[in-house]
Amino acid sequence: MTWLVTGGAGFIGGNFVLDAVLQQGRKVVNLDLLTYAGNLDTLATLEAKPQHRFVHGSINDRVLLDQLLREHQPSAVIHFAAESHVDRSIDGPAAFIQTNVVGTLTLLEAVLAHWRQLAPEAQQAFRFLHVSTDEVYGSLGAEGYFTETTPYAPNSPYSASKAASDHLVRAFHHTYGLPTLTTNCSNNYGPYQFPEKLIPLMIQKGLSGQDLPVYGDGQNVRDWLYVQDHVRAIQAVLAGGRVGEVYNVGGDAERKNLDVVHRLCELLDQRRPRADGQSHKVQIRFVKDRPGHDRRYAIDASKLKRELGWTPAESFESGLARTLDWYLANQGWCQRVLDGSYRGERLGAAA
Repeated sequence: MTWLVTGGAGFIGGNFVLDAVLQQGRKVVNLDLLTYAGNLDTLATLEAKPQHRFVHGSINDRVLLDQLLREHQPSAVIHFAAESHVDRSIDGPAAFIQTNVVGTLTLLEAVLAHWRQLAPEAQQAFRFLHVSTDEVYGSLGAEGYFTETTPYAPNSPYSASKAASDHLVRAFHHTYGLPTLTTNCSNNYGPYQFPEKLIPLMIQKGLSGQDLPVYGDGQNVRDWLYVQDHVRAIQAVLAGGRVGEVYNVGGDAERKNLDVVHRLCELLDQRRPRADGQSHKVQIRFVKDRPGHDRRYAIDASKLKRELGWTPAESFESGLARTLDWYLANQGWCQRVLDGSYRGERLGAAA
């Protein structure tokens, strides 16, 4: 059976496609616009694989979507394609509405038309899985966790756009009967992540001797999820999730941002010591906080664990060490990414 994956040259989507083709032997049609965060280098090991077909295009292109659905008759659509960085959404929210809201609507309309013409048995087996974020829930205090029934309260243009796309997916299930699934995940990290995000940005700046910028007081808390654990969660939801349901995915790894940077510095001290013998921690600099910076996110993933038997395989310590080792071993990939328009500068500083 064929899967149509949107955004499969990005960070999470790329890891998902690599696993689907190399580990599961799936046939994947991979649609990606190759914006700044999309990178064909991530998919280099699939170049000779007939199971993988890459298509350069947009989820806003209805003609292309109809063509792909008609030609490949996928049994599932897994929707990763999104503008995904909060800081970029502060600088330019319009692109987030166009991709995350209008693009998701265009994709849903195309998929609904495709699904309606399937035979009854194929309709029953078909799935549309929408990959979303815990940021749609807003900000937590010192206690408590996001569950699947937590009211939405997005605080950034990014999270607002993802909240809108989540609601559209829900509406297409309840209004038209489209067999949808939604996952809301915590902060992902791991191989192939674009270096504007906290962990790869700190790695690259740490290696180059630059300042390590920490927003505000560094006490903002995130629940960290190793990307391969997220991939396994999506596979579990595709295979056994109840149609129309939402599943939260978290790594059981709450950490303050400053603690994450401290731990990375300690790992860098072991693997790539500074020439002057000092710890990489001397490079840490506190900078003005991000506008509207949510204080804490924490995911309750008990529904996913209870219903589908999923648990994260990586602890934060083991996952962070694996992530750093991957970046150290793949500096060529990193440099090719950094040769583009993003140079590690701060984004989203505007009030």
